[in-house]
Amino acid sequence: MLIAKNWSDYELIDTGDEEKLERWGKYILRRPDPQAIWPKTLRPEEWEKADAHYLRSSSGGGDWKFTRQLPEKWIVKYKDLSFYVKTMGFKHTGVFPEQASNWDWMMDKISKARKGSHIGKEINVFNLFAYTGGATVACGAAGASVCHVDASKGIVSLAHDNMELSGLADQPVRWIIDDVLKFVKREVKRGRKYDGIIMDPPSFGRGPGGEIWKFENQIFGLIEKCVEVLSDKPLFFIINSYTTGFSPTVVENMLKMTVEKKFGGKVSSDHLGLEASASGLVLPCGIMGRWES
Repeated sequence: MLIAKNWSDYELIDTGDEEKLERWGKYILRRPDPQAIWPKTLRPEEWEKADAHYLRSSSGGGDWKFTRQLPEKWIVKYKDLSFYVKTMGFKHTGVFPEQASNWDWMMDKISKARKGSHIGKEINVFNLFAYTGGATVACGAAGASVCHVDASKGIVSLAHDNMELSGLADQPVRWIIDDVLKFVKREVKRGRKYDGIIMDPPSFGRGPGGEIWKFENQIFGLIEKCVEVLSDKPLFFIINSYTTGFSPTVVENMLKMTVEKKFGGKVSSDHLGLEASASGLVLPCGIMGRWES
């Protein structure tokens, strides 16, 4: 399992009873997590110190309950990267801290490529289902040009703010609000090429035109189509998934049948996780598969 250990502004404090207690900067949040089915380590009074608690509704969804007034958004840093955090719908905060393991890996790949065989060449990265831009900021900080695609206008606006917050406003980014599969097909027709591809597809979603996305039905076709926009000597291809019920090997097999089949290279897969400071227990936080040249 890949465990993101280099945070200073984020801490997974404790987990248990299908919840997690986290520190985001100077604020403590308490959120549901269905993976944490073991008992909590800290006493109940420690959990009650949370500044905000996301409570699930019996009818679906839920709401935040605040024990003190929080700012609309605040800043957390990961190394030289900065992100806005806010209490959003569906228990989200705008940042997935476990993805830091992928950010480090991508930044290293891009930095080495710019010093090696790709010297003098612009590194182009395609970030699909790009959300608030954690990977976009990381790749931009490493010197890559990024095409950032997400179906939500509001989420893309947050990603743009994160780039500016990290001092990367002048780094080339194409901000695209569109259905991912439709946009990839248009990029194929336009003949655009990318050296790296990142995708973080949802389990289920709808595009801006009402397009329906279902992970198990459409992911393989999307990967096949993305292979068509890879450059002659691509650097990497990463797939993240939070869809329950799938092993990392599933993602690994799809990359082997598509990207590795065409370009050779190496495929690997793993779980992503975070370690709770109170117990040392690791909370699983999704899966990922990587292809690298």
